[in-house]
Amino acid sequence: MSTIRDIALAPSGEEKIAWVERNMPLCRSIGEEFARTKPFAGLKIALSVHLEAKTAYLCRMLAGAGAEMHITGSNPLSTQDDVAAALAAGGLEVHAIYGCTPEEYDGCIDRVLACGPDIVIDDGGDLMQGLRERFPQFLPGVTGLCEETTTGVHRLRQLDRAGELPFPAITVNDADCKHLFDNRYGTGQSVWDGIMRTTNLIVAGKDVVVAGYGWCGKGVAMRAKGLGARVIVTEVDPVRAIEAVMDGFRVMSMAEAAPIGDIFCTVTGCAGVITKRHFPLLKDGAILTNAGHFNVEVDAAALADYAQSHYEARRNIEGYRLPNGRTVFLLAEGRLVNLASGDGHPAEIMDMSFAIQALSAKYLADHKGQLTPGVMAVPRAIDEEVARRKLATMGVTIDALTQEQRDYLGV
Repeated sequence: MSTIRDIALAPSGEEKIAWVERNMPLCRSIGEEFARTKPFAGLKIALSVHLEAKTAYLCRMLAGAGAEMHITGSNPLSTQDDVAAALAAGGLEVHAIYGCTPEEYDGCIDRVLACGPDIVIDDGGDLMQGLRERFPQFLPGVTGLCEETTTGVHRLRQLDRAGELPFPAITVNDADCKHLFDNRYGTGQSVWDGIMRTTNLIVAGKDVVVAGYGWCGKGVAMRAKGLGARVIVTEVDPVRAIEAVMDGFRVMSMAEAAPIGDIFCTVTGCAGVITKRHFPLLKDGAILTNAGHFNVEVDAAALADYAQSHYEARRNIEGYRLPNGRTVFLLAEGRLVNLASGDGHPAEIMDMSFAIQALSAKYLADHKGQLTPGVMAVPRAIDEEVARRKLATMGVTIDALTQEQRDYLGV
């Protein structure tokens, strides 16, 4: 039995799912193939991904391919209750509620894992953690895992280095058709969509500080520049810092940037990026946001402790009055702003990301018992297939190497 807010919300969720289906032609074609071939027949899939319309469409694809789906979200503020209701009304098992407590969130994770999954699709590593800590008896039965995001890949690599990863784990996030487009263009657009719809403020003419210049940070900085902001990048990696400089951005430490920034966006995957030592430096009205997976990049607990008072300035915006008389604003409790304050990445972007997910999960099912435990890359053939099929949906044709060219290149 599903754990959702209200089944009566299902019609609204169905409208959202229908819209993304229309705009995800690659996934639609893969789903049609899966419906014929049933690659997941008899298999149980535990899935923890931000539960909004694109994810719901992925879940229906996998269910149509024969999978018994057990679904939850990967963040308490990214679940859309109407989408969860639509999935439940369609007969899938869903355990996810917007705004749930940490205890309720863990309970949803546990109810999904209680199925004893054959394949795990994770976003951030919470299913993997739950398996190891609370359901170790199911670990031997897991064929493999697909990880969606950078944070989850970091956690998997830590386990792999320690020799504690008991099955193959495909790093979907590292596929070219994922990080080059999802992390850069998807995050770049969806972060500013979330910030702008929540604040209703202009970006042009403001000083924007982007912490982290990985693929997600590149996208956030690029879109901020396109919106007319003056962009500052903070980094700990000297190579990425040089890259940001040559891309035309100012680069400095967070302590130097703190008094300048009007809007801050942390995109590092690390903890303690904006902390108590930075709060007194912030200008009056500074806006703090996070686009990393966990709400640890802006130290929200330290901010609440340091502030003299705080209040709800607007839905999803908390104002904090500091001892120096200034007020700073934190969006979405410091959780990932593009999903906690928006609808996440555009459907056309997730069309590629979820195609990678679906084909990677099929690869695990097709190669059960043949793969070595540990972290593994998405097979290059899957990456290239997704790219070719996506180009076809866009009406784009490209050249092919002649045999003479292949001989010349040695391929």
